[in-house]
Amino acid sequence: MAVAPSAGASASPQTKPAASLQPLALYIHWPFCVTKCPYCDFNSHVRGNIDEEGWKRALLADLAHEAEATRGARLTSIFFGGGTPSLMAPDTVAALIEAAIRHWDAAPDLEITLEANPSSVEAARFLGFRAAGINRVSLGLQALDDAALRLLGRPHDLAQGLAALDCAQRIFPRVSFDLIHSRPGQTVEAWEAELARALSFGTGHLSAYQLTIEPGTRFETLARKGLLDLPEEEAAATMFERTAELCASAGLHAYEISNHARKGEESRHNLAYWTYADHAGIGPGAHGRRGRRATLRHRRPEAWAEAVARHGHGIEEEAFVPPAVAAREALVMGLRLAGGIDPGLFHARTGLPLAGAVDPVARQRLEVLGLLAAGDRLRVTDAGRGLLDAILAELAAPLEPGSRSAT
Repeated sequence: MAVAPSAGASASPQTKPAASLQPLALYIHWPFCVTKCPYCDFNSHVRGNIDEEGWKRALLADLAHEAEATRGARLTSIFFGGGTPSLMAPDTVAALIEAAIRHWDAAPDLEITLEANPSSVEAARFLGFRAAGINRVSLGLQALDDAALRLLGRPHDLAQGLAALDCAQRIFPRVSFDLIHSRPGQTVEAWEAELARALSFGTGHLSAYQLTIEPGTRFETLARKGLLDLPEEEAAATMFERTAELCASAGLHAYEISNHARKGEESRHNLAYWTYADHAGIGPGAHGRRGRRATLRHRRPEAWAEAVARHGHGIEEEAFVPPAVAAREALVMGLRLAGGIDPGLFHARTGLPLAGAVDPVARQRLEVLGLLAAGDRLRVTDAGRGLLDAILAELAAPLEPGSRSAT
């Protein structure tokens, strides 16, 4: 039975008032893809035959284990990621949503996102996903150019992508899509034109990522051989800056380094990661941070499924996260946000005060340079957004064993 989550949809036996429940984001990983993109280092796999009923049972078991481990939590978001979750049957998605709402107290505005690839076959499933309870879709368009799509190894062409976007906007209350800039051979002018076209579609959220060459990918092999004509660093930096400017002019503010949204359209699930809130992850390779404990599930799909069959869950490692490690993770995530890091929330979620987790000398110097904003919140300025890695390396120095304060 498909459901649309609402305030009365939860059958969870919680007894605490909703306001006192710990917020929890749930990530569900579907690891299978039709093809492996040459730039992708995600935990995705191509398989000829998939026993979907078996996978559904295993995911439901893994989910039940996480629910038992997070009693007293309030579910604020569900995110189906991958891989390609839109390859799942809508009935499988519905069963997982129903189980999540049964196990946890669900927020009345529960955000339920599904990542989708825009092939025409998967777009035909959108009505089924909506009936299952999906209320937000993140569409992997990646480019608005057929040659670029072929270069990126995408299994769709531009016509299929635009048709899927149109279909998604008619069916789902909230739609986001991804684009990749700084692609081989791309100029600043070409990216500006492509982005302007993307913004004309009127979606409330856009993720625009710079192409990075990740270890172990086919693109890394090509780059090592000098066979990728990547833009110069200055051109890539200009594309990054122009992305924020053009999105802002269209009413989509850069609330995170690579994510732009109208007010109220921000991804609540991703905000849980970026603010270091508790999150449970199920499925192959999924990570979790809950109750100051880190969980990591078996990465290879078959190993994960075997572990679930043996133990009732797919966890490979589970360990307490020391405050210093939690603080470093929270810094890495929180500084990506335009609003920066709230000191009270940081302390509550890491066990360390924000002032004690950063190098005060480095912080003062970075404020003088205009790369950090002055004030209680730790926030990168517009000028510092493109230098985030260098800023983090200085600020987090006290958290590194044997490190000295910057001078």
